[in-house]
Amino acid sequence: MPRPKTHDDALRVRLLDRAGELLSTEGPGALSLRRLAADVNTSTTAVYSLFGGKPALLDALYEEAFRRFGDRLAALPKTDDPVEDIVQIGLTYRASALADPQFYLVMFSKVIPNFEPSEVTNAAAADTFVPLVEDVARAIESGLFVDAPREQIALAMWGMVHGLVSLELNGNLPPGVAIAPTYERAIRAHAEGWRRR
Repeated sequence: MPRPKTHDDALRVRLLDRAGELLSTEGPGALSLRRLAADVNTSTTAVYSLFGGKPALLDALYEEAFRRFGDRLAALPKTDDPVEDIVQIGLTYRASALADPQFYLVMFSKVIPNFEPSEVTNAAAADTFVPLVEDVARAIESGLFVDAPREQIALAMWGMVHGLVSLELNGNLPPGVAIAPTYERAIRAHAEGWRRR
């Protein structure tokens, strides 16, 4: 049976998903354009047609990972309670990682040695930090959080959720610990630690 010749967005997404899976489970040596094409039942010509080559594929993979994460963040409603909004960002961080685990390693590690995303893609990645910084700023300005640099508080919050999610995705949790309630409680406790007394 001949391979499909449709080089559409659906094929692009399948290629990016599979590329993320290969990188996150088998490492950079597993990602060849020939194998990627075979794994999604298309041709290397299709991969070149959609991405122009491996460097552009990697950049598109990085961009897609942060786009999906950014879309989930953008879907969160803003409320009058910035502290609760921060908690919801933390919960969305985990939900996004669980929905697209194949992208998590791509987003937050140097899985591809010497690969540097484009300036545009790096800017898109940096944009996903902005909602947290903005909500922290709202919490400081409304007197709910201590008067500290907003980026410092946001980084501490991000580091805490990143650590827990990384433990979960890598299978490093202690046996018998239910992560979902532990995770939410940790976010809430961390947010409470920044409250003005």
